[in-house]
Amino acid sequence: MTLSLKSSAIALITTAILATPTLAETVTVRMSTPATDTDQRAIALSEVFAPAVADFITYEPHYNASLIQQGAELEAIASGDLEMSIASAQELAQFFPEFSIFTAGYVHQSAEHQVAVFNDELMDPFKAKVEEELGVKLLTVMYLGQRQVNLRQCPDELTVKTPADLAGVNLRMPGSESWQFLGKALGANPTPMAFTEVYTALQTGSVDGQDNPLPTVVDAKFYEVTCQIALTSHLVDLNYVAFSKAVWDELTEEQQTALQEAADAAAASARQAQLEKEEQLVAFLTEQGMKIYEPDVAAFREAVQAAYLSSDLAATWPEGTLDKINALGN
Repeated sequence: MTLSLKSSAIALITTAILATPTLAETVTVRMSTPATDTDQRAIALSEVFAPAVADFITYEPHYNASLIQQGAELEAIASGDLEMSIASAQELAQFFPEFSIFTAGYVHQSAEHQVAVFNDELMDPFKAKVEEELGVKLLTVMYLGQRQVNLRQCPDELTVKTPADLAGVNLRMPGSESWQFLGKALGANPTPMAFTEVYTALQTGSVDGQDNPLPTVVDAKFYEVTCQIALTSHLVDLNYVAFSKAVWDELTEEQQTALQEAADAAAASARQAQLEKEEQLVAFLTEQGMKIYEPDVAAFREAVQAAYLSSDLAATWPEGTLDKINALGN
């Protein structure tokens, strides 16, 4: 190697070393979310994640979509205008259709199953594609809650054990095609309706029921105009903690390890808080006179997954992935 080549090599190495943050340096990480500061995910990131990485990251959260418009966060990370967000599988499916598998009914069976799926090697191609093509690193998975079937009829009029029991039931579902498909797969007659109209529709009998997580049933006071909740758990919803791959690559290996551990700890904290809240709400709703019970979830899962697999919605799902996901839940 000539002297000039040696000098160039040394210069490149020196530049690389200087460009890599040390533990004494801090990197500002802006986190944008449409959630409020009282959301369990937001609380966990501020109270668990931020303190754990404070030595090298200045965590700067922005709530209520005040920094980046809702739905535009992933593009902002890709363009370098944002460092961190909480992204849904639905948002990722807009870029990568194969992510729609994680938005389908009964793919995730529980909060614990979500974690097992995310940490399994089956997720590696999904994560790699997001990193390579969008510049976003998915750090961990956060639990949002489970959607249940909430009906006006009492169990002496209608007891829901299998999808056949929902035949003819007008079930309010969000208006998009994917939500309406899920309603049909559950066995019901899905009825699109704005959320603001649901309480009155339940009160007057315009619809027979609605589907939402228990916190929504309580917040919207649907328990005042309904009689029962069948714990179908047909959608175990999630978010991913999305982080800039460019920023990640600038961190030292030690920093990356600390960052990953902090994200996992925050997700675990939020998950536990949400699970406890759901458990407490079962007791609250029972006290309000609601009848709450678990139907034949296996029968619902079989029917719903069969409906998806025979539809165009599953065309983008990598072959064999659903079987691998199901196996992790057994």
